[in-house]
Amino acid sequence: MSESVETRPETTAVMTEPVPDLQLQLLIQLLDRELRSSLPITLTLTGGVLHGDVIGHEAWKADWARSLRQVEGEGANLIAEFPETVDQGIRELSTGEGTTQLPRWIHLRDATLVFGGTGSLRLPLWRGRLADVSGWALGRPQ
Repeated sequence: MSESVETRPETTAVMTEPVPDLQLQLLIQLLDRELRSSLPITLTLTGGVLHGDVIGHEAWKADWARSLRQVEGEGANLIAEFPETVDQGIRELSTGEGTTQLPRWIHLRDATLVFGGTGSLRLPLWRGRLADVSGWALGRPQ
């Protein structure tokens, strides 16, 4: 006589994502302390190489809000307040966590994205996920 025991695999889903470079996270956290701070940087991404001036979140948000104020149309007033609205929502979601998290995003001003040496795209502002950066160096290519 044999007994069978039904076993079920663990059904809890686990989200995983690449781990950002800790030194780059700490550098960005340092830049977040001063609105006017920036450093020239070159990033390696899956799609190519990106270089520009890395800035903190608050500096990027101020520049982004300034660029949104230049948008014309009936919704222009609403969109100009969008960066602060987003930050307010994030603050509300993270209330009660009690710990300061390391940055998960990187922000560049006056950026140039180079695609495999065939072309480039100039961007006044750029925001990307730190986990998507596979390499970086201070300075810009010459």
